[in-house]
Amino acid sequence: MSKMKLGVNIDHVAVLREARRVNDPEILQALFVACGSGADQITIHLREDRRHIQDVDAKNIIQNSSVPVNLECSINTNILNIVCKLRPHRATLVPEKREEVTTEGGLDVFGYEEEIRYSVEQLHDSIIPVSLFVDPTLLAMEKSRELGAEMVELHTGTFANLFAMLHSSLPYSNHSVKELELPRYELSERLEKSIEDIKNAAKHAKKIGLEVAAGHGLNYHNVHEMMKIEEIIELNIGQSIIARSVFSGLADAVKEMKRLTTRS
Repeated sequence: MSKMKLGVNIDHVAVLREARRVNDPEILQALFVACGSGADQITIHLREDRRHIQDVDAKNIIQNSSVPVNLECSINTNILNIVCKLRPHRATLVPEKREEVTTEGGLDVFGYEEEIRYSVEQLHDSIIPVSLFVDPTLLAMEKSRELGAEMVELHTGTFANLFAMLHSSLPYSNHSVKELELPRYELSERLEKSIEDIKNAAKHAKKIGLEVAAGHGLNYHNVHEMMKIEEIIELNIGQSIIARSVFSGLADAVKEMKRLTTRS
């Protein structure tokens, strides 16, 4: 059984800070607590609109982290230039829209093929390994390898959405009214298909030489399903950890997620 790495995304600590635009809570304190509580990796997203992580945050986190830093970014040229100077352990290319609350789907590796290829080459020129955040389809795995990525991160948003609709009294954020009106058996079938899609994509990615991560919408209630997929070696989880930390403290929140994502 392969070891699972836990990447703790600390963006939402910066979201809280930016609500008042003061240095409280301190992002570096979140970094040190997460690292000291079992995080195998720190994940941050340097967005074009700088709604949470700022350039100086990214620089300080990369310089001070005791574990690898996975820097998520768009294929925007200005952002890529910054990432190349920062030299994180890995860059994960993600889609980005100004109006979105959070990333809504995987990177369109077909519609933006040439832009992504150029971005991967630019990052490789700076000796930065690249992961592509993509939907869990076999075609996306093939294209990601063709574009030169070393890794893929499978977008688990559809799975998380359906899981929440079936197992939570409170609706998850991104499903439609039509989905909410579906009978439970149909939701259950869709959930099983979403899990199967992730399994098949992960297996195919590993087969063709890609490392496999997963993330988006994963939490303390649904992460066990990802633990069953041996090909997935890394999970990047943020919002649910930071949300729990409001009540339990960040150290305990990270430790509990680490316990849930440790393979025997």
